[in-house]
Amino acid sequence: MDRYTVTLFAFLSLFASSSTLAMPHQSHAIAMHGEAQYAADFKHFNYNNPSAPKGGKLKLGGLGGFDSLNPFIAKGNVADDIGLIYDTLTVASADEPFTRYGLVAKTIIWPDDRSWVAFELNPKAQFHDGKPITSADVKFSFELLMKHGNPMYKTLYADVKTVKIINKQRIRFEFINGENKELALIVGELPILAKHYWEKHDFNETSMQIPLGSGPYQIEQALAGKTLKLKRVDDYWAKDLAVNKGHYNFDLIQYDYYRDSTILLEALKAGEIDFRLEYSSKEWATAYTSPAIKSGALIKREVPHHNPAGMQGFVLNLRNPLFQDIRVRKALNLAFDFEWLNKNLFYNAYTRSPSFFTNSELAATGLPSAEELTLLNPLKDVLPPETFTLPPYQPVTKGTGRNRQQLKQAKKLLEASGWKVKNNVLTDGSGNIFEIEFLVFQPSFERIINPYIKSLALLGIKASMRKVEISQYINRLRAYEFDVVTSRIMQSLSPGTEQIQFWHSESADIPAGRNLSGIKNPAIDTLVEHIVKAKKREDLVIATRALDRALLHNWYMIPQWYINSHRIAYWDKFEQPAVNPKYDSVFKTNLLSWWAKAP
Repeated sequence: MDRYTVTLFAFLSLFASSSTLAMPHQSHAIAMHGEAQYAADFKHFNYNNPSAPKGGKLKLGGLGGFDSLNPFIAKGNVADDIGLIYDTLTVASADEPFTRYGLVAKTIIWPDDRSWVAFELNPKAQFHDGKPITSADVKFSFELLMKHGNPMYKTLYADVKTVKIINKQRIRFEFINGENKELALIVGELPILAKHYWEKHDFNETSMQIPLGSGPYQIEQALAGKTLKLKRVDDYWAKDLAVNKGHYNFDLIQYDYYRDSTILLEALKAGEIDFRLEYSSKEWATAYTSPAIKSGALIKREVPHHNPAGMQGFVLNLRNPLFQDIRVRKALNLAFDFEWLNKNLFYNAYTRSPSFFTNSELAATGLPSAEELTLLNPLKDVLPPETFTLPPYQPVTKGTGRNRQQLKQAKKLLEASGWKVKNNVLTDGSGNIFEIEFLVFQPSFERIINPYIKSLALLGIKASMRKVEISQYINRLRAYEFDVVTSRIMQSLSPGTEQIQFWHSESADIPAGRNLSGIKNPAIDTLVEHIVKAKKREDLVIATRALDRALLHNWYMIPQWYINSHRIAYWDKFEQPAVNPKYDSVFKTNLLSWWAKAP
């Protein structure tokens, strides 16, 4: 055959099994809905400065410690931002809801029905040892993560039917069906692991051996529990790609680890670290008082953002029979006096989280719309009646510390569910005591939980708090050995397959999974599946609001609070791009676009 015939034959072979007769899309990017914002010939993301100089050192603080450099397994306490040593097939932009641009993949190919996706690899892509990244590495990475990686990968890639190597630089992922429109983007997030390296090393165990990567940084030094140094790769193969222009400017990123957040803050004020993202309203209001702040050498500011705030709250572990009754869960929520905490501990800095998709159009408000009812009505027999008759709501107190009205309502609910107070202790008909434990590792949460424990005591509930080291905390979460923990469920503007991990019955019993509550509810399962199968943005928004409504009315979590700005403090030794990305994640798309000031 001549060259033309060979090329045509290879092209037709690649797409022969497609379920669509239309020619597939071939592009530098793929968007969840609509078109990518940046054209194929774009020079750089708008929020990066392509002229930013390289050099300098960024010193950051880590909390607790680490004992592993393998972020892909459900073992050990992994070092911060270890992902910077790995490349993925594609990368996201920070000023679009969900669009992926080629990184290791030079071209992305998919049919209209998204029943498969193929990636043409960049021939320049290579690992840090100089060996090329090939389709064999991509397939190996997928199979390794599915077989030995964190169990969440099995959920994430559950609908991938086969992975086919077309040639050395082209690989194709075929899906069980085309219902999950997001899957074509999700497989692009696959981290690429070096086959020739991991075939000679134990992937299943935590290790402090420095692994081989391909990303913009590589590990220069790793001292367990103490220090991690990430060195910029001078000859990084992708440094001149448009997606990386103006990004990854620091020669060295160093993490020093501290026992708790108070000591970490003191390290910032002493100049031992350069940057801090502050989570504590108390610290923000009272602790930033050093002479350096007054002089402007240490800058303190709030940066508004448009990121969905998700949900931060107390997670009730439904694997504990105490929490199976919805009336009990609602009673526990009624006993939480957010207004008092906000006034007396938080300097009125926060708003109570009203949604699992707070700060976004995806949050449920008011009564269900007609479009939502189309999804909810078939589930009427398994959803709480309030889902249809009341807007989502959280109890509101007067903030005086005497939330008698809410506690009276809670008492009635507990009594209706079979619990009564005897000798100041809440017991059931068999004499069992209502006893729960709050598991924490951060000292700052003690002042928040203690007032809650006092409120619960007024109901006869015997509540306690156990503070453990971070490694023990992580292991207990992985094994679901807790009654109540504080967690933040992070969300995006384009929810999809990850919702299966958060809420679906099939993820409730996966070790080290993300369904911390252990929710097994057929109505929730159905609504999650509507999200995953949504074909249009409008369908996605409706399905997400319906899910949000169902989760809220089931009282699975006790919502805490959120703020729609980042509180950051940093030493005046950096320059920043003129544009702040709309959906920045502070570190990955903001701080890593900064650069060191000239000496």
